[in-house]
Amino acid sequence: MQAVSKAQPDRIYDHRVIKHVQCALSLRKGNDFPEVLRFSFTEFFLASNHLNGTIRHPAARAGSSKNSQDEKRMAGGLDVSAYKDGLIVLTTAAVIVPLVNRLKLSPILGFLVAGVALGPKGLGAFTSHYPMLDYVTVTGEKQIAAIAELGIVFLLFLIGLELSPQRLLTMRRLVFGLGGLQIVVSTAVLAAGLVGLGLKPGTAALIGASLSLSSTAIVVELLARSGRMATTTGRTSFAVLIAQDLAVVPLLFLVGVVGSGQQGSVWLELLEALGEGALAIVAIVLVSRFLLQPLFRLVATPDNPEFFIAATILVAIGTGVVSAFAGLSMALGAFVAGLVLAETEYRRAIEVTIEPFKSLLLGVFFFSVGMSIDPGMIWHHPFLIIGGVVALAGTKTIITYGLARLFKVSRGAALETSFLLGPGGEFAFIVIAMTLSLNLIERNLADVLLTTVAVSMAVLPFIAIAGRAFSRRFVSTVLPAEALVAPPGDIAQRAIVVGHGRVGEVVCAMLERHNVPYLVTDRDAPTVARWRQRGRPIFYGDASNPLFLKSCGLDQASALIVTINVPGKVKDIVRAAKALRDDVVIVARARDAAHARELYAIGVTDAVPETIEASLQLSEAALVGIGVPTGYVIASVHEKRDEFRHELQEAARQQGHGESHAIRSKR
Repeated sequence: MQAVSKAQPDRIYDHRVIKHVQCALSLRKGNDFPEVLRFSFTEFFLASNHLNGTIRHPAARAGSSKNSQDEKRMAGGLDVSAYKDGLIVLTTAAVIVPLVNRLKLSPILGFLVAGVALGPKGLGAFTSHYPMLDYVTVTGEKQIAAIAELGIVFLLFLIGLELSPQRLLTMRRLVFGLGGLQIVVSTAVLAAGLVGLGLKPGTAALIGASLSLSSTAIVVELLARSGRMATTTGRTSFAVLIAQDLAVVPLLFLVGVVGSGQQGSVWLELLEALGEGALAIVAIVLVSRFLLQPLFRLVATPDNPEFFIAATILVAIGTGVVSAFAGLSMALGAFVAGLVLAETEYRRAIEVTIEPFKSLLLGVFFFSVGMSIDPGMIWHHPFLIIGGVVALAGTKTIITYGLARLFKVSRGAALETSFLLGPGGEFAFIVIAMTLSLNLIERNLADVLLTTVAVSMAVLPFIAIAGRAFSRRFVSTVLPAEALVAPPGDIAQRAIVVGHGRVGEVVCAMLERHNVPYLVTDRDAPTVARWRQRGRPIFYGDASNPLFLKSCGLDQASALIVTINVPGKVKDIVRAAKALRDDVVIVARARDAAHARELYAIGVTDAVPETIEASLQLSEAALVGIGVPTGYVIASVHEKRDEFRHELQEAARQQGHGESHAIRSKR
């Protein structure tokens, strides 16, 4: 350790990672508890964001100049550097990410790009030549890393609230079977490749195990943002991620064993470490079940909502800290607490409280991942880094897909899951930094591996898109017999309802009430099968396909009612219908006023914006509740609806889209 510190003065914080592991395991050996407290999980997580010595000792920074420090102080003794990094991250969240979102790209990408550009390896690398850049680049990487860890904690806490112990119990086969095999097989294959690069088998196994783990934060965020956590892909991916989080305990312990070269009761020590982790989980469950509900009952008062907020944050972070001291990840402890609280009546209130904190802090995590990417390494060795990303993601994708199929996961879900879990994860940063501090790996190889993992995480949103596209295009879905029934193909006049979600169900019920003949189309085979068994005239197919629309009887249809909530798909269906029959009555669901204008411009008869309809219904309920006569309220709501319709139709014409085919105002 001394030799490394002298040769690399920039890396003097690396030893804290090793010290944390030693202290986390020292409780059972009788060491002083204050010594353990000195090394928090925040310090343990430092390695995930400090590639190439981005954190330096204060003495190393003193070489800049005293004047530069004085320049950072404003009148009144305010130290700008104390607030600068926070302001940079907040600017990213308030300005850069909305711009990226406007371009229809993932906010994750905005934080990642900002982290690369404003981190110590981006513009921060030029501060010695251009001192002014110091004001717009991040220098307090330690603080950013600590905040970033909280983002993952809140994310897993919310995921726990969404699940239930019963649902998690049904996933045990995937967690311990599929997840365990994915780690073992991926570790063996990756370790063999690293041995080929000259590493010793023990070190290769440790690094291979860390590379076999995936990014819980990014994968779960991608699935949650698209509302697919409850799908087969979401459940399978999350089950494997849980298994990977559980693997942190033995992997951390084995890094310390290999680094110290100790022999003897290694397996006994490992079992003790696993036992401590299990006891920590049991303690969190017991405390959550018997103490937290009375706590929330005490603080859940309408007069002091800040008490409820404070208690919620305390539970999320506190359980994470308990888990960290037992050698587990903070996120796993928070997840267990959320899982227990999911059965209480405070579940929804807790979700609403945590959500804003989670979104911002998770953005900080993605920002910190961006800071880990070294553009210089990519610039000088592009083929090496790209080849490493392809090899890592490709190897894990193939292994995960094969194992998922072995566990009878459908081909589409297995393919998409394997793409999501292919790139590396944040835990690889920690293990590689630890092996580097212990002189188990060369600096150059460590830099290549770290940059490869960071880049693979950065491109994960694009890999996820590719995985979903592949699963749709190249996987043939086995449909239930009910979904294979073709539309009637007669000349009867019916309304065609596209989509049988919650909105489509209500539309069909209203058509039945008024004895209007209809048929329904939907692309979800289980939904089609379930409702056909109940007697509803529903058929499987893609309504944006002109041939399918024609087979549904569009030529004789009384109306086409589009109820799906995918703006691009709605426009595709409208265009296909207008190309077949220009005079057909089309009523389409719109997301907002802007979407409604686009639909009017391409020829819908009527567009129903969700936001406007919700505001009108709220207004109607409020006015009637206040005491305004019901008839007058209903009449005024209809009049207001016609005003909105007229404005949207007129806006569509003024934008140069030509004459709207919409119906005239009903005023």
